[in-house]
Amino acid sequence: MGRLTRTMGATLHASEGRVGLAAPQIGSLKKMFVYDVGYGVRCFINPSIIDHGDEVMVEEGCLSLPGIYVTIPRYRWVKLSCMLLSRHHVVFEAEGFLAQVIQHECDHLHGILMIDHLSPEDRKKALEEYQELTLQKQWQNS
Repeated sequence: MGRLTRTMGATLHASEGRVGLAAPQIGSLKKMFVYDVGYGVRCFINPSIIDHGDEVMVEEGCLSLPGIYVTIPRYRWVKLSCMLLSRHHVVFEAEGFLAQVIQHECDHLHGILMIDHLSPEDRKKALEEYQELTLQKQWQNS
């Protein structure tokens, strides 16, 4: 698990402006994610949100859809049950931006992308924007 965490941390840090990465995003089936909000890479294993606050609308981006930012509902705070790399089970509470990161990465562990929180019309617009950005990058590299 330590080697995977180091790989995930390096991948995260190689992506400017990103703060979280779930194992499925790099092809691992492990139910874990890493994040770094300025205090070094942290890892949560088998995370489960067990309580939460009210919803607020927040803007999010994602390594899976680079360049796309959408506004979606997220809980203001969350309580998370998980295991750490040390194999200690903990209950962790977070609010604000860190709560948002935790929810985003937990979604990845369940096969959910940020655009899955959008209405069908907004999801279509976001995907069209992503396709346009992808085409622009291809043209620039030609």
